[in-house]
Amino acid sequence: MNIQTFLLKKINQALLLITNKSIFNLIQIQQSTRKEFGDYQINGLITISKKLNIPIEELAKKIIKFIDLNEIAQTTKIEQPGFINIFLNPKWISHQINSIFSVPRLGITPVTPKTIVIDYSSPNIAKEMHVGHLRSTVIGDSVARVLSFLGHNVIKANHIGDWGTQFGMLIAYIEKNIQSEFILNKSIQLSTLEHFYQEAKKMYDIDPNFAKLSRNYVLKLQKGDKYCCRIWKRLVDISVSNNQNTYIRLNVSLKKSDIMGESFYNNMLPKIVSDLKNKGLAITSNGAVVVPLKNYNNRNGAPFGVIIQKKDGAYLYSTTDIACIKYRCKILHADRIIYYIDSRQKQHIMQAQEIAHKAGYLDTSVLLEHHICGMLLGKDKKPFKTRSGNALKLKTLLDEALKRARLLILSKNPNLKNSQINKLAHIISIGAIKYSELSKNRIINYIFDWNNMLKFEGNTAPYIQYACTRIFSIFEQSKQLDFQPKQNNIKLETEEEKLLAICLLQFEEIITTVASQGAPHMLCSYLYKLSVLFSSFYEHCPIIKATNIHIKHSRLKLALITVRILKKGLNLLGIKTVKHM
Repeated sequence: MNIQTFLLKKINQALLLITNKSIFNLIQIQQSTRKEFGDYQINGLITISKKLNIPIEELAKKIIKFIDLNEIAQTTKIEQPGFINIFLNPKWISHQINSIFSVPRLGITPVTPKTIVIDYSSPNIAKEMHVGHLRSTVIGDSVARVLSFLGHNVIKANHIGDWGTQFGMLIAYIEKNIQSEFILNKSIQLSTLEHFYQEAKKMYDIDPNFAKLSRNYVLKLQKGDKYCCRIWKRLVDISVSNNQNTYIRLNVSLKKSDIMGESFYNNMLPKIVSDLKNKGLAITSNGAVVVPLKNYNNRNGAPFGVIIQKKDGAYLYSTTDIACIKYRCKILHADRIIYYIDSRQKQHIMQAQEIAHKAGYLDTSVLLEHHICGMLLGKDKKPFKTRSGNALKLKTLLDEALKRARLLILSKNPNLKNSQINKLAHIISIGAIKYSELSKNRIINYIFDWNNMLKFEGNTAPYIQYACTRIFSIFEQSKQLDFQPKQNNIKLETEEEKLLAICLLQFEEIITTVASQGAPHMLCSYLYKLSVLFSSFYEHCPIIKATNIHIKHSRLKLALITVRILKKGLNLLGIKTVKHM
């Protein structure tokens, strides 16, 4: 149930009895931040009072008079300078929380399904994934999980960098130094390909002949040359297999079938260029095909032009991005497209978007969203690098997290079997790493710090995972009880029970907001708050030791709903739970 939406409908009905003016978009209702302000607060009255020319206090009294909150609110209070505080009725809360057991999916209201394409992760080929890929990968995956859970048709698009100049460089380097050994060697590692790339880049920068050869190979590859395609496929296969192992380790839901890399759109590019020229959007300038954009200026203040085909016939990333938008709109029939990208890529994507709009590839009805991800910075507040000047490998981060998790577990449970330690360390370390990323507002830059990244106390995944294990242990102790959730109603007799129940009912509000804003940090904050409230409930409200059987069953039911929502919430973040920690 979405209490916010429910109350908003009630308020709008009251406003219809006060005025026929269009003011419904001005009213706001939000969860109260302080206990003395009730459970929910109506805002926006100052703006409405000015529009209706009614004093604020008089307007607030009229709303309270006409709003139908019988049995829903225990009390409503006017708060200066222009708020109405709503204190929910415990009996109504009890009824709503009990209904969770009689409806599917934790009482989440079904949505009208939409086709939503989410573009995230997008690593480059012939390079190992580094910490800079972590944010887009785990945030995009969490939002994909949330949208799927709500009932939308989610298409996960892993737009890998498997095309372009770097492949011309690699093919030229392999042809010059490795030749057929590369194709035949089945044990070649991704780290070797990265070494090839680094050496090829050096040669490209200092040797004009090698640079020319590389550009020729790019053109051959784009035209489907068999030799180039064979080497390219080998490069891609090695990289994709390595990346897939990382996704599995991270519990990220991306699969090989979700890959829609730059090469995926290669066959569309000639028609894109031809169509843009025919529509008068593209012109030929100095042998290249360019799309002028009036809304963008270059360094000299002149209108900016996006090159979509070089004078040698090669295509660019911009051409691919335009084709990508067209494919997602016209073939996949997307209602909404979400990009999880580095802030430095925003202008590039927006230019492609503007061209796609002008060409009629992107309908105005399609929501195209750039969900910018802040950068991972070093202590010098520049993009994070290791001491050697390279980006920290994601595998190195995960290995370090695993080592630290093992030490923590051994310090608390020295008698565990090695297999148990390994399993537990893997789940805890991956949860800690992902939660550290997911719990931050995605738009902020933040400074990399091993201790903050891997800490296991406070607002962390292990804290929430431990709340689950605590509830599991309660049900282990209660096995002898004749506890049947559907036959035992929840009664809220203490403040701790009421606060916990309200928080449980707010689950739908949170995931709806996450789905709308693409911001999993809100779900993290909710799960942490729920864990803290459960801890308070656990300390102040005896469960197994409760002397009254009805109270005991009521509290067991509250605990059961709590662990179901905690598990589901962590699952939506891509984090696993364990029964023992």
